[in-house]
Amino acid sequence: SWLGMKVQAVDMTELRRRIDQKIYDESELEMALAWADKNFRYGEDQNAQQYKRNAEQSRAVLKESLLMAMCIRDMMQGNKKLAEKGLVEESLGYNAIAAGFQGQRHWTDQYPNGDTAEALLNSSFDWNGVREPFVVATENDSLNGVAMLMGHQLNGTAQVFADVRTYWSPDAVKRVTGQPLTGLAEHGIIHLINSGSAALDGACKQRDAEGKPTMKPHWEISQQEADACLAATEWCPAIHEYFRGGGFSSRFLTEGGVPFTMTRVNIIKGLGPVLQIAEGWSVELPKAMHDQLDARTNSTWPTTWFAPRLTGKGPFSDVYSVMANWGANHGVLTIGHVGADFITLASMLR
Repeated sequence: SWLGMKVQAVDMTELRRRIDQKIYDESELEMALAWADKNFRYGEDQNAQQYKRNAEQSRAVLKESLLMAMCIRDMMQGNKKLAEKGLVEESLGYNAIAAGFQGQRHWTDQYPNGDTAEALLNSSFDWNGVREPFVVATENDSLNGVAMLMGHQLNGTAQVFADVRTYWSPDAVKRVTGQPLTGLAEHGIIHLINSGSAALDGACKQRDAEGKPTMKPHWEISQQEADACLAATEWCPAIHEYFRGGGFSSRFLTEGGVPFTMTRVNIIKGLGPVLQIAEGWSVELPKAMHDQLDARTNSTWPTTWFAPRLTGKGPFSDVYSVMANWGANHGVLTIGHVGADFITLASMLR
């Protein structure tokens, strides 16, 4: 068990079986494809010519990516439609409140990656409209998945899974771009970016009562706000260097000035699970600066520029120290400054 919860390990071949044997609602697949055709904007393909896929091949990748989302969802919560096909056992699901998908590299070297499936499941909407987001951890990072689950249970919103990828100092930014960091970013920034599984809510195209960018619980999200998040997202062909089996990575840029709390659960030898918390804000950079810095990692992936709140002491003495003391290369963004709520929840789970 994990935090008193039952854990079910399922080999990825079960997902392959469900796709290959059509253990899904075929009418829903057609609806999902039509929805994607209407709403997906496709971004640049940065692959070398020999790795680019033609229209037919890209269509097959899209179809399988959507099927992955459907089948992972069905495995988590079940689907009565499968029972109507005589697949009673498969229709039950695992009654899961969180999940993860390993993917790399045993799956992704041959099959489309999990980016599209994870991005859509983690979001507050899909082809069925606005709905509660799922919790699905990239690379089956169960520790980050627990942090996602905590954040979702605390405020009901989608959670942004991200790599804690790069620290940019003010000096380095000035040297590379010729421009200074200002405002919330003046002490440096952390590039939060993964290959495209972050919840699309993370673009922050939803609005609070004051008209400011935010992420809201699904029961407060309008269809127009969901559409705005989709419109702010491009789907870029997966980079062959990382994903030989293809896929589509979501690309968006989080609006600036939004309060966030970054968390992660770590396991420490001799101590057990611990929770890391860093409150801060998203930052909006000048376009030319963003483009230059974004290209240093991968410009086909979603980006949040994060400026943690500093105290001048310990791990929060400067921005570099926040990243240097982070437990792993993954973290979760939860909307708002809710560190105190996380601390209370963690104390209840001791």
